[in-house]
Amino acid sequence: MPKKVLFIVPYPPRLAPSQRFRVELFEPYMQESGIQYTIAPFMDEKTWGILYKNGSAIQKALGIVKGFIKRFKTVLFDVPKYDYVFVHREASPLGPPIFEWMIAKLWRKKMIFDYDDAIWLPNNSTTVANKFAAFFKAVWKIKYICKWSYKVVGGNQFLCDFGRLHNNNVVFIPTCVDMDRMHNTVKEHSEHKITVGWTGSHTTMFYLDMIEKPLRELQQELDFTFLVISNKSPELQLKDWQFIPWREATEIEDLLKMDIGIMPMIANQWSEGKCGFKLIQYLSLAIPAVASPVGVNKVILEEGINGYLCDTPADWKESLKKLITDINLRKQMGAAGYKKMQAQYSIRSQKDKFLNLFK
Repeated sequence: MPKKVLFIVPYPPRLAPSQRFRVELFEPYMQESGIQYTIAPFMDEKTWGILYKNGSAIQKALGIVKGFIKRFKTVLFDVPKYDYVFVHREASPLGPPIFEWMIAKLWRKKMIFDYDDAIWLPNNSTTVANKFAAFFKAVWKIKYICKWSYKVVGGNQFLCDFGRLHNNNVVFIPTCVDMDRMHNTVKEHSEHKITVGWTGSHTTMFYLDMIEKPLRELQQELDFTFLVISNKSPELQLKDWQFIPWREATEIEDLLKMDIGIMPMIANQWSEGKCGFKLIQYLSLAIPAVASPVGVNKVILEEGINGYLCDTPADWKESLKKLITDINLRKQMGAAGYKKMQAQYSIRSQKDKFLNLFK
């Protein structure tokens, strides 16, 4: 009999990076292995579309209530039909772990709990939406979900270490990219006006404040464009910069406009839980990277081999200047990064570990 797996996920399919790259990209390999699966999102597309926008409070509230009703139906009537239940991040965005308790204790299903952020900590984002949500977030529940799970999956060693405090069966699977079907193009470095780029959601855009001054100073010396790919345009005081709205259909094409990718971060526990996905995206396309030496960045980036790690504004200026002015260095570091991603951070390199979760 084929194994049947229910994926309990927060977001509508194909829209949220965390879910896309930790769950959805493994679908072809599950199909090949004969696993029968269903993806059950909490949120519908309409609610996701307005969630982080100002206003529409009633519509947001109705969307969340609708999500809870749908989740209760799923857990009460659908969960018993499956052999495994894979919970990505949490079964519901607010409140106590009622659904996880029902899955593990009421139905006694083998629950696999996957997370790629330090979600047991309050989010350090200062947005009003996140402050409101944090009040109802119940971050204390994460340790109980870990304890009740058949297996726990962490996206980096810091996350796995937390899981091991509450569960003996913890598996490390990094956030991966599909280098066969999606990230399957290698950046062709050539002589032209250089583009330094950053990609990410509006919730992490505040990190750009760290490097805006070094970028502004560097643009007084060198002619380059700074590119932002996001779901919201930033406000930057730079001489030459461009914004491209993130779209799945053009994601790779837009990333390839970059010659150098950056990932500034603030050193704190929340950052320790991040999985370095921006770096993984850059390097998988043979785009060298510059990043803050925080958390998993120090694992993904090898200083002077596939990029640079920068502590100070002066470090950022010096490292970016080296890459902007040296095409051979960009080619060399891009090739080294691509090779590492193929070996350690591609879907193909991690597919067996993922499929073995259901054993």
